[in-house]
Amino acid sequence: MADQKDMLRVGVISSTHGIKGEVKVYPTTDDVNRYKKLKQVWLAAPEGEVIKELELESVRFFKQMVI
Repeated sequence: MADQKDMLRVGVISSTHGIKGEVKVYPTTDDVNRYKKLKQVWLAAPEGEVIKELELESVRFFKQMVI
Protein backbone atom coordinates (compact mmCIF):
# COMPACT_ATOMS: atom_id res chain seq x y z
CA MET A 1 0.00 0.00 0.00
CA ALA A 2 1.26 3.43 -0.90
CA ASP A 3 1.72 6.14 1.68
CA GLN A 4 -1.09 8.71 1.66
CA LYS A 5 1.27 11.58 1.04
CA ASP A 6 2.21 9.85 -2.24
CA MET A 7 -1.42 9.76 -3.38
CA LEU A 8 -3.35 12.25 -5.47
CA ARG A 9 -7.10 12.76 -5.10
CA VAL A 10 -8.70 12.58 -8.54
CA GLY A 11 -12.35 12.63 -7.50
CA VAL A 12 -15.03 12.39 -4.86
CA ILE A 13 -17.84 9.83 -5.01
CA SER A 14 -21.15 11.71 -5.10
CA SER A 15 -23.67 8.87 -5.44
CA THR A 16 -24.32 5.37 -6.72
CA HIS A 17 -25.46 4.75 -10.29
CA GLY A 18 -27.47 1.74 -11.39
CA ILE A 19 -27.29 -1.74 -9.86
CA LYS A 20 -23.92 -2.98 -11.12
CA GLY A 21 -21.69 -1.27 -8.55
CA GLU A 22 -21.16 1.93 -10.54
CA VAL A 23 -20.66 5.25 -8.80
CA LYS A 24 -20.82 8.86 -9.94
CA VAL A 25 -17.59 10.69 -9.27
CA TYR A 26 -17.10 14.45 -9.15
CA PRO A 27 -13.65 14.98 -10.70
CA THR A 28 -11.14 17.02 -8.69
CA THR A 29 -8.53 16.96 -11.43
CA ASP A 30 -8.10 19.41 -14.29
CA ASP A 31 -7.70 16.55 -16.82
CA VAL A 32 -10.68 14.17 -16.78
CA ASN A 33 -9.00 12.05 -19.48
CA ARG A 34 -6.75 10.86 -16.64
CA TYR A 35 -9.60 8.52 -15.67
CA LYS A 36 -9.23 6.60 -18.96
CA LYS A 37 -5.69 5.58 -17.93
CA LEU A 38 -6.55 4.43 -14.40
CA LYS A 39 -6.57 0.69 -13.71
CA GLN A 40 -7.00 0.85 -9.95
CA VAL A 41 -7.83 3.41 -7.27
CA TRP A 42 -7.64 3.59 -3.50
CA LEU A 43 -10.89 4.28 -1.69
CA ALA A 44 -10.45 6.54 1.33
CA ALA A 45 -12.84 7.66 4.06
CA PRO A 46 -13.52 11.40 4.49
CA GLU A 47 -10.99 11.45 7.35
CA GLY A 48 -8.33 10.22 4.90
CA GLU A 49 -8.12 6.65 6.19
CA VAL A 50 -7.52 4.27 3.27
CA ILE A 51 -10.21 1.62 3.16
CA LYS A 52 -9.23 -0.57 0.22
CA GLU A 53 -7.91 -0.83 -3.31
CA LEU A 54 -10.45 -1.09 -6.14
CA GLU A 55 -9.96 -2.15 -9.77
CA LEU A 56 -11.76 -0.14 -12.44
CA GLU A 57 -13.63 -2.05 -15.13
CA SER A 58 -14.83 0.90 -17.21
CA VAL A 59 -15.12 4.68 -17.26
CA ARG A 60 -17.86 6.78 -18.82
CA PHE A 61 -18.41 10.52 -18.87
CA PHE A 62 -21.85 12.01 -18.19
CA LYS A 63 -22.36 15.76 -17.96
CA GLN A 64 -19.92 17.02 -15.29
CA MET A 65 -19.49 13.57 -13.73
CA VAL A 66 -17.46 10.45 -14.34
CA ILE A 67 -19.17 7.06 -14.01
